[in-house]
Amino acid sequence: MTAAAPPEWATRRERGAVPLIRAIVWIALRLGRPAAQLLLYPICAYYVIVAGASRRASRQYLSRALGRSPSLADVFRHFLCFGTCVLDRVFLLNDQTQLFDIRIEGEDIVLDILRRGGGCILVGAHFGSFEVARALGRRQPNLRISLVMYEENARKIRAALTAINPRLAMDVIGLGCSDSMIAVRERLEEGQFVGMLADRSVGGEERIRYPFLGSEAAFPAGPFRIALLLQRPVVLMCGTYHGGRHYEVRFERLIDPAFPAASNREGDVRQAVQRYVARLERYCREAPYNWFNFYDFWA
Repeated sequence: MTAAAPPEWATRRERGAVPLIRAIVWIALRLGRPAAQLLLYPICAYYVIVAGASRRASRQYLSRALGRSPSLADVFRHFLCFGTCVLDRVFLLNDQTQLFDIRIEGEDIVLDILRRGGGCILVGAHFGSFEVARALGRRQPNLRISLVMYEENARKIRAALTAINPRLAMDVIGLGCSDSMIAVRERLEEGQFVGMLADRSVGGEERIRYPFLGSEAAFPAGPFRIALLLQRPVVLMCGTYHGGRHYEVRFERLIDPAFPAASNREGDVRQAVQRYVARLERYCREAPYNWFNFYDFWA
């Protein structure tokens, strides 16, 4: 099924965003991270003031994650953590991981999958930095990661990746095209890790509701259904920002690569989503300012 063409206003918006992306990249790479980071303070303060919906969503989420009523300083810290992770993407995608102090847990899981071959579904969330996983790529040159996302977002990300590092443009697979699943299968057969953010659904995508930070929220079943269909292991990756230049990357197994032919696929999918949600909740409580879904997630 071919994805529908975006409306003209969306196309104009994407074209207009490219010069801004390139300007941000230029400032970050030429002024360096400390100077660019100083610019985040007035930018985040501005958005705390004017972005009412995002500010309310931040308060709603933080009250759940912190277990108390968040202050305006908490909301600002939440916005600043998001801005910092966005800024750091420029350096991480430009292979400047030496700028950061990155601690990695669960590297043995990745090494085991690389040794066996066959690829892996790597699931993350809009939490911290997914790009910080590139630090492991520098230590393991055989590790290649492709990102899967919906076509509208894929166009924006391709523009951003091309502006930062043209070699990265092919690392994005757009969903919604007739050959999307073929591309995913091919990358896996090449031994690549295929990354998906499994905390947001789009349109009529199948969703499963589970308790998350005190109330039920909907999570997409698609990434886990794909893994079961293609019989690939699923590994959770969380790259948590801890302030300054410190990140922590954790890898955890969610689905074993061996699936019995007569297994209960629907039960397997639900069990995988439940396990994912439980781990994500733990990370949100441990590092609450790293959650970057600025909308009513429980609606």
